[in-house]
This record gives sequence, C-alpha cells and structure tokens, in this order.
Amino acid sequence: MTDKLTVSVLGTGIMGAAMARSLLRAGHTVRAWNRTRAKAGPLAADGAHVAGTPAEAVESADVVLTVLHDGPATLETMRLAAPALRRGGVWAQSTTAGLEGVAELAGFARGHGLLFYDAPVLGTRQPAEAGQLTVLAAGPAEGRDTVTPVFDAVGARTVWTGEDGAAGSATRLKLVANSWVLAVTSAVGETLALAEALDVEPDAFLGLIEGGPLDMGYLRAKAGLILDGPLAPAQFAVNTAAKDARLIVRAGEQHGVRLDVAAAGAERLERVAGRGHGDEDMAAAYYASFDEPPA
Repeated sequence: MTDKLTVSVLGTGIMGAAMARSLLRAGHTVRAWNRTRAKAGPLAADGAHVAGTPAEAVESADVVLTVLHDGPATLETMRLAAPALRRGGVWAQSTTAGLEGVAELAGFARGHGLLFYDAPVLGTRQPAEAGQLTVLAAGPAEGRDTVTPVFDAVGARTVWTGEDGAAGSATRLKLVANSWVLAVTSAVGETLALAEALDVEPDAFLGLIEGGPLDMGYLRAKAGLILDGPLAPAQFAVNTAAKDARLIVRAGEQHGVRLDVAAAGAERLERVAGRGHGDEDMAAAYYASFDEPPA
C-alpha cells in the first residue's frame, strides 16, 4: 500500500475542511462532500475534488473519513454513500458520536464489510488547520497501515486505545477529555461574569493567579476570547459543545454517574445558543450568566 491515498472526507465544517487541507498538503488525493456544498467548494482551490453526493465522494477511496456533526448525521450520510462503498474498505469516523452512536456506526460498518476505526480527534480549529490534532483511535490491526498515513496527516499524535472500534474505547476517552474542556470553559465564563457583576477588573483576577497552580493556558485562551474576541469564527462552536455536553451527561447516566457540572454546562450552552450564539466559540457561554447582555 502506497502512503499516498485517495481519501473521501465527508463533512467539511470547521474541522473537516481543515483536515482535508492537511491531507492535501501531505500529498493525498481528497474527494470532499458536504451537505451544504458551499462549505466544500473552497477546497477545490486547494486541489480537492468536490463531490455532489456521498456516493460520488467515496468512489475508489482508500479511506473514508467522516467528520460530521453527530452520530445520526454520520449514519445518514454513510447510508447515502453505501452503493459506492467497497467491501474491505477502511472507514475512520472522527465524529464525537457518543457511546450509543459509535455502536450504531460500527453495526453499519459490519453490515457493509468495512474496517471500522473509531477515531475522534482532540483539538479545535487552530490545531486542525495546522495538522496538529491528537487522534484517539481504536480499530483492527489489519488496516492500520492504510489508515495511519491519514492520522499522521491530520494529527501530531495518535493514541491507540484498542483493536475494536465497536467497543468505543476511543470515544470513551474523548468524552472524558471533553468533560474537562467543557467544565473549564464554563468555569472561565462564570468567573468573568462574577467579576463583571462585582466590579472586579478581570486583569486583577488574572494577575492574582498568574504563574501559580491555579493558572493555565486554556483559561488564558478562553478569557481572551471573552474579553477581547473574536468569538467568530469559532475554535469550537457552542452548538457542537452543547451536543457533546449532552453525550457526556448521557454516558454518565448509563454508567451510574451523576454529572451535575456537565448537565449545568449543557444547559448554559443550549441557553446561549437559543440567543443566537450557536455558531460562535463556546466561550460565548459567558453570556448565559446574564439576563441582558453586559454593557
């Protein structure tokens, strides 16, 4: 197997478009599709073939890479692609689909004779554009020589969690990691909202913790977006974060763990999405702390 592949990228939103460009830079042939064709169109200038249907996109592909919003959207798209899927082909799904979602996707893969890799990624727009994502991957050893060049193109590191994608070990690790990301994001927003309400300068708080054990780069990054912007284009959009938060809460419920912080965070994200911030960076959850936008 040559390390230059034909890769079908289904879903070219924030992450999918960036991953497609990383694949093109690595010398792979990319066949891209998106439900809203205008989002895939700009990839043509980078050398991608923009397909009109999922089936057209997966035709002759060595690897199918799905980067869609959620499990149901991924399953629907793969069903549309099914007539052109090659038995024995490799499918890497990079959606945060949740435990039930991964099981459904793996079932589809079994039914169509595909080598299935559960491969969600850790990272946001900026590392995606730089090809510096962390790929969390689970799947059979027999197809790894084929899928590894794809993971190497989009990521700086691949963490293998198992040989059975259907078991969802990669998705489980992704849910744990995202629970931390979302909790910190909510905490940053609430802390700055409280500072606003109490007439405390944010720089006073940030200076107080600077360089100590309470300081962290992620706090600085999200606080910077809240204080100085821009919140768009999003690094990690509110709508996607809200979806992930609900998947985390659901996973906890299924395993007898009550995740009060995650549930509250999901509610905050959904509230602020309802106010028109859904496509902005998830740092916009800050605005959920106010009945009226702060001055």
